[in-house]
Amino acid sequence: MALAGTLEGEVEIHSPADKFFNFLVTQLHHVQNITDHVHETKVHQGDWHSVGPDHVKHWTFTVDGKVETCREHIEEIDREKKSITFNNFDGHVGEKYKTLKSKLEAVERGINNGAVAKWTYQYEQLHEDVPPPQAYLDFVIKTTKDIDAHLLKA
Repeated sequence: MALAGTLEGEVEIHSPADKFFNFLVTQLHHVQNITDHVHETKVHQGDWHSVGPDHVKHWTFTVDGKVETCREHIEEIDREKKSITFNNFDGHVGEKYKTLKSKLEAVERGINNGAVAKWTYQYEQLHEDVPPPQAYLDFVIKTTKDIDAHLLKA
């Protein structure tokens, strides 16, 4: 069994790709006020929206019916591709994965065709008893839907 892999998923969003992407880049700290799946977010070090390992956030959230925690920092923001890459570590994530990186790409499908939020997880499990991060992918898809609904109301 391979201990490293890639897991992908996508969800149709009704808000414009630019608006969705910009929310994550500039208002990530509001996610805890939008979805029931995130219980608390706080800056551990640095600030909310800067790139690099000196800007760490601490998250408490529910995955598969269980409350979990992890730390995260933004590795890359590509404004042209409307993508953002997160490095997730420590807490429950660190107990299962040597590496767990999530990448969002917000893709416009054209006029009146809406947009898609594409999520990709690259991971390396600590041991073969750890499942691929499907539960984390399901979590971000649910959270994406909640953010999208919020942006449509705004």
